[in-house]
Amino acid sequence: MENKNQVAKNNNQVSFSAYINSKGSQQAIKNTLQDTVKCQRFTASIISAVSVNPSLKECDPATVLTGALIGEALNLSPSPQLGHYYLVPFENKKLGVKQANFILGYKGYIQLAIRSGQYKSINVIEVRDGEYKGLDHLTGDAKIEFIENDEERLNKKVVGYYAYIKLTSGFEKSLYWSKEKMLKHADTYSKAFDLKSYSKILNGEIKENELWKYSSFWYKDFDSMAFKTLLRQIISKWGVMSIEMRDAYSADETYGDSLTDRNYINAEYEDSTPEQIVEEQTKQIEEAKESKKLIIKDAKEADVDKFNDNYNEEKLTINDDVFSNF
Repeated sequence: MENKNQVAKNNNQVSFSAYINSKGSQQAIKNTLQDTVKCQRFTASIISAVSVNPSLKECDPATVLTGALIGEALNLSPSPQLGHYYLVPFENKKLGVKQANFILGYKGYIQLAIRSGQYKSINVIEVRDGEYKGLDHLTGDAKIEFIENDEERLNKKVVGYYAYIKLTSGFEKSLYWSKEKMLKHADTYSKAFDLKSYSKILNGEIKENELWKYSSFWYKDFDSMAFKTLLRQIISKWGVMSIEMRDAYSADETYGDSLTDRNYINAEYEDSTPEQIVEEQTKQIEEAKESKKLIIKDAKEADVDKFNDNYNEEKLTINDDVFSNF
């Protein structure tokens, strides 16, 4: 069994280029981007991204393509350095495979907000010890006095997070969450994050060879996830959302250890019933299923032998589970 799994793993690694260049995949890309040059650039960039990321090489290629198409449709860069969005591998224990999931970065939210033309200013920043001076209960705004000396400031521990938006209409709003509130939020709404485990990691109680088990971005970059969460909160409640921003917001509503075990982090969904959640996502599910059909349609006719060898009908049925939980 172990040898078969290793063979399957190696096949995934060598076949992504074949998969994305198949007729079905190229048709799905063409239908999404509607431009030959963009299609060529996208194909090259995603092949390059997978080639330098060992974890993505092990993922079901259909999920990598789906996530990348979401990012491309939003005109966001796949570059990890820019931090617009990430394709994050999650282990699907039920199927025994890795699947890539689209995760929008907080810088992606800022890009989409600026692009909408509705925001004169938008920012999010960590608050250091001694900077928080209390809350104005009338306006709901926090009183923050930032330390001017950068070196002194960076030596202080993070005690909270502060987001600010100002619309072109003149409306402005700020939002502050303490570090304790953010930790509780992550512990409550992310099954991939455990507060006790996070404390052990900070205290060096987890062995280095076991850190791979803690792959959630809440473990890897807590501040960035906190920035993103606060931006989602302030934009959804007080900001103006363009159609593009709503699409990104919907695509990023869920995340988890696998696509069959998703977690809701949308503030609006925290108080929603399962029926309301299903109603909101029905349209997304149908669109994803149509994309899946395009990818699979001509798969058997692909003129790349490796693709035909590795992605027979049995393999392609994995996508049913992937897209049924999209």
